[in-house]
Parts: sequence; structure tokens; C-alpha cells
Amino acid sequence: MDRETKQSGWMSGFRRAVIAACTLSAAMLIAGNTSANDQSSTQKEEQQTMRVRDLYPLITTPALFEARDFYVRHFGFDVLFEASWFVYLSGPGEDGTRGATLAFMSPEHPSNPPGPEAFDGRGMILTVEVADAGAVFDKLSRDGAPVVHPLTEEDWGQRRFMTRDPAGVLVDVVEQIAPKEGFWEKYPAPAQ
Repeated sequence: MDRETKQSGWMSGFRRAVIAACTLSAAMLIAGNTSANDQSSTQKEEQQTMRVRDLYPLITTPALFEARDFYVRHFGFDVLFEASWFVYLSGPGEDGTRGATLAFMSPEHPSNPPGPEAFDGRGMILTVEVADAGAVFDKLSRDGAPVVHPLTEEDWGQRRFMTRDPAGVLVDVVEQIAPKEGFWEKYPAPAQ
């Protein structure tokens, strides 16, 4: 699929999402005018159900094109849409999985809100689960990606390493493996 077709498809989907959001907003306003006593439990349940088409981080950075190139080169992402201030990427899925989406936006973007503050690299880790973390580690090392945490087998059941993208995001590349026997028994979930 060429870039124009991808951009056209994305924009068409974006327009559908905007129309759906407007329709949903109008429906919620109308529903909000109905007395709670008049609504059946089925109607209430339907109003509370939201179907998510996609969920992705949108990272504000002056290095959006460098970040684009990083994910295209090292992780095989495709550019679904790009403009002077926005890049929308899609990573390939494996064995029937849906893959992932990721977006970057320039601090000088024309949209409002949110504010134009750039991400400073703190407080976020983007986890990329793969089938073979060792093979990805070898590839990224050969390709010159920065490695900020070495390939390690963790007791909790992951083989992983970390890199950092040009926007400052820590990227944790993980492969699920068997945890060390008894590890999770030390960390029970809180009682509900």
C-alpha cells in the first residue's frame, strides 16, 4: 500500500471517528435529559459501554521525524500518516495479533488543547513485547540503537532490554519467559 493510500485511509477513518464522536456526544446530551428513573438497566449498561477502536500514546517532541525513523528502522513500523507537525505509525502484529500504533506531535502543533509542552522523557516506558528479545537486541545493537539496559533475564518472567528513542521515551523490549519458581507468590494481589 502506498503512502497516499495509507494517508487517505487514515484520514477517512479519522473523519468517521469525528462524526461518531459528534453523534455520541449528541446522543449523550439527549440521554442526559432523560430521567434516570425512566431508563432501564439495559439502556444504562449500553450507555456505559464504550468500544475502543485504537488506543495509542501521542508524544509531543521536537524530534518527531527522528522518532519516526527510529521506529521504522528498528521495529519495522509503517507510516500511516504524516504532516509537518504529526506522525502516526503502525507496528506489525505477530501471529494474528493487532500490532501497535504510536504517534508523535511537534510542540509547535496548531491543535488546541493540549498545551504544546514537549515530553521530557520522564515517567513513561513504552513496552514492546516480541517473540525473541535476544534477536531484537542483536539487531538493534548492530543497527546502532542506544542500549540503556542490557539484555537480562528477570526473575518475574521476562527476558528484556531497554533502548531510548530520539523523543526520550524508554523502550522496554520484552519476551515473556517462565518466572523464577515462587517469585509471584511473594507479591499477591490485594484482596478486593
